Amino acid sequence: MKKKILNYFTLSVETLKRDYSSLREIFRNKNVSFKKQGIRYKEKRFKEMFTLHPDKIFYEPAVLDFELGRQLKEKFGSVPWLPIENHNNIEQLRNNPNQAFAKMKRHLIIGVRKSLNYTPNRKVSDFLVPYTSSGCSAMCLYCYLVCNYNKCSYLRLFVNREQMMAKLLKTASRSEKDIVFEIGSNSDLVLENTITGNLEWTIERFSKSEKSYLTFPTKFDMVEPILPLDHRGRIIMRMSVNPEEIIRKIEFGTASLKARIGAINRMCDAGYQVGMLIAPVVLTENWMKLYEDLIEQLAAELTPKVKEQLFIEIIFMTYSFVHRAINKDAFPNAVELFDKSLMTGRGRGKYCYREDVRAMGEQFLRKQLSKKLNRVPIIYVV
Repeated sequence: MKKKILNYFTLSVETLKRDYSSLREIFRNKNVSFKKQGIRYKEKRFKEMFTLHPDKIFYEPAVLDFELGRQLKEKFGSVPWLPIENHNNIEQLRNNPNQAFAKMKRHLIIGVRKSLNYTPNRKVSDFLVPYTSSGCSAMCLYCYLVCNYNKCSYLRLFVNREQMMAKLLKTASRSEKDIVFEIGSNSDLVLENTITGNLEWTIERFSKSEKSYLTFPTKFDMVEPILPLDHRGRIIMRMSVNPEEIIRKIEFGTASLKARIGAINRMCDAGYQVGMLIAPVVLTENWMKLYEDLIEQLAAELTPKVKEQLFIEIIFMTYSFVHRAINKDAFPNAVELFDKSLMTGRGRGKYCYREDVRAMGEQFLRKQLSKKLNRVPIIYVV
């Protein structure tokens, strides 16, 4: 299966208007107007909504021993810098109420990554790699990082990128075969790149390797900085998609579906290998219509070049008691994702769709994809 996957590689505004009072703290931009009838914006400045303008920076003093740490200090010199002992345990943030979740997403935490241990993976990569960031400044209501970090799922940057890159290159060179490293499992590197330039830095260095590949998923479309790079086919971007209604009502602070499709088309035109995640599949009341329309839009707007090399991953949503508690307090008018009639317990405090429900959803998606994107392989469904 791993060889087969590698062959594929090579070949609501409605919710925003209800909760705009808290979300406006995240998307501060003089050309974005939060009105009760929705959001008005100037097209040329819209992407700036996805660039974090931190109000506070919590940092480990050791970060200033690294080049990137000093660059960030200069870049954000006008923002308060508050020293901390450990990026994993900031007591004043940990003790905040759930209502502060949106406000905390405006904070930036900068530290030194201690653990560089790789985790074997059996899906689209050989290893999950701890890399230059974890957490995110977006606020998807189902985000699995909330399970790990609770309300402290804000964006953390790690400045010892040279150490991380050295291990990647060393591991690749010692391998007897091409392997795939997943470097974006704990964050969104396209979003992070707007702050650090780390994705450009990474591609320029790893592309010199004679072996192996890097892969990362994203929900964002700010790919222009990496389009002209000499990636030498060593980079695989996977775009996560969902119906536009779900993006607007559930995936707060991420790019629109149309923007995501445009980004994957541009990446493919630039010679990058591309994949797509339909993830997470959220079984809302009208989910069949939503996902049928999604697949129809993908079939219509993806370029023939993308369709020739594309592969698809399908991941059904999991949810948790922690999500419900935070969302209830932070976004009281948001969509309720827990559905007792469809979900069952999975592990400690987690929920997933019942097996029969998930099987029905998988059958429906496979049928729609076979109709409209019949040459695109589905790598796995979970």
